Order: sequence, then C-alpha cells, then structure tokens
Amino acid sequence: MNKIYDDKDFFEAYAQMPRSREGLQAAGEWHALKALIPPLSEKSVLDLGCGYGWHSKYASDQGALSVLGLDISRQMIDEAKRRNAAANITYQVCDLEEYKYPENTYDFVISNLVLHYIADLDSIFQKVFRTLKTGGIFLFNIEHPVFTSGVNQDWIYREDGSAGAWPVDDYFYPGERQTVFLGHQVSKQHHTLTQIFMGLINAGFKLEHIEEAQPPKEMMNIPGMADEMRRPMMLLVKASKGNHPNGAMCLQSP
Repeated sequence: MNKIYDDKDFFEAYAQMPRSREGLQAAGEWHALKALIPPLSEKSVLDLGCGYGWHSKYASDQGALSVLGLDISRQMIDEAKRRNAAANITYQVCDLEEYKYPENTYDFVISNLVLHYIADLDSIFQKVFRTLKTGGIFLFNIEHPVFTSGVNQDWIYREDGSAGAWPVDDYFYPGERQTVFLGHQVSKQHHTLTQIFMGLINAGFKLEHIEEAQPPKEMMNIPGMADEMRRPMMLLVKASKGNHPNGAMCLQSP
C-alpha cells in the first residue's frame, strides 16, 4: 500500500483539510455513507484504513461491542488514538493486505477512501468475505473509476482559470496512476467498474446498494464544490455475506 501518509510534509498538508480538522461532518460523502451503515449495537467492527479514526469512533458511539481500526500509517494511528480513543476501540498499524482477516469474526467491515491504493482488490474482497460473519455487511467508499482514470486527476482549465472538462483516458487499462495531491506526487490504483462489482460477486457477496456520492446541498457554497456535480468522484458500495457460497447479485434500498 501507499505510505505517503507517513511523509511529514504530506501529513501536515492533510491535517489542514476540512475533513481532518472537523471530522465526518466536513466530509462531503458522509451524509450518503452514514445512511448505509447498519445498526451497530453489540456488533464487532473492522475499520480498514481508519485514518484519524472518525468512523471507528462513530461505530463506538453507536454501541459497537468492539472496533478494530487498521492503518498502514503510524502517524494516522497516533492521531486516531489522540482524537478518537474509546475503551471499545483498538487501533493498530497494519498493512491491509497483510492483516490476517480471522474467519467469521466481524459483523461489519467499513473502508473509506482507501481501496484505490490497493492493486489486488480481488484478494481484499475475498479476505473481507472470509472475516465477516454470515449476514455481515461490507461498506466501502472508493474513488470512482471515472475519477481515477482522469488524466492527472484534474480538469482541463479554460483561459479564465475555470474548470472546462474532465479528461478520461486509458479507462480499460487498470493499474497504477500518478497524480498530484496536496502538492505531492501520489500513486493510486485505477480499477474499472467491472473489476469492482464482479470482484465482489465472485468473492461471494450480494450487492445491496450502489451510489455515486454527490455533495450535499449545504456544501454547495464551498468553492469548487459545484464542479463535483459534473463528474463522479466517489463510489459507495454496500455488500452482504449470505449463505450462498458462490455469491449472487441483489440490489435494494439501504
């Protein structure tokens, strides 16, 4: 996985983002993600790529029995322990691809804006399926393939400096993409919609809900936010582990 979040300068820049300073309420996708979270009272929760621990703390506050937050970044885990500690939360520095994913352990697995750093999504989906209990839920938010296939993940600008068009190229060539984020060169992984959805189905999941997240109306006054309505940036997926060993597709309301 990408270890850019342990770079001192990058981490300091990340700390200035609204979602870093203000938490979930400053995250444009939170209103949509929150609506997809199942009841968590007395549930066991795994937070993959927990960052500052906002989602782990939310699960704790909802009455989760236990929460494990994993992140490859030592700085992220240190910040999570400082900001979002609770008696029922354990934070651990761990590469998501190296975690053991104990069988039939968790009721709910959540991952927010992390999986686009993973090259082998199929492997992660299989491991998450294994670690969920029957009936368990996997909810994740990943950068949308239209966004990750954007050329340098940036607009083509008009002469007046406004955003003109969003260029997409090499969509059907998955793999590493380089972009500039917070003034630093960052490596991400591009995955097609087919890879994401069929990877889940082949792992055994039932697809419960798919949503291309849109910023809420109350955030439209933030500079640049209206441009987010012109192309999708985030893809929210809710999937469940049923009894069928080969998986099935089923779309329904959250």
